[in-house]
Amino acid sequence: MTLFGTTLDGGQIASLIGLLAVLGLWIGAFGRERGYARWFKAREADRKARHEAGKAPPASDPDKPPTGPWG
Repeated sequence: MTLFGTTLDGGQIASLIGLLAVLGLWIGAFGRERGYARWFKAREADRKARHEAGKAPPASDPDKPPTGPWG
């Protein structure tokens, strides 16, 4: 086989195939890592929003008379 004017033997062809396979694996792993990071950021934002919503004081009803020891 000739590539860019250079004749490649069997070992060199196998090396090129191996390098391309490793490149494909790296690209796949990087894509999954980006997907996981995106998922984790969205999960943390959702968790923080739920935490903040639960921490907010409940809205009081203005028509309801005050109750309790001071009301």
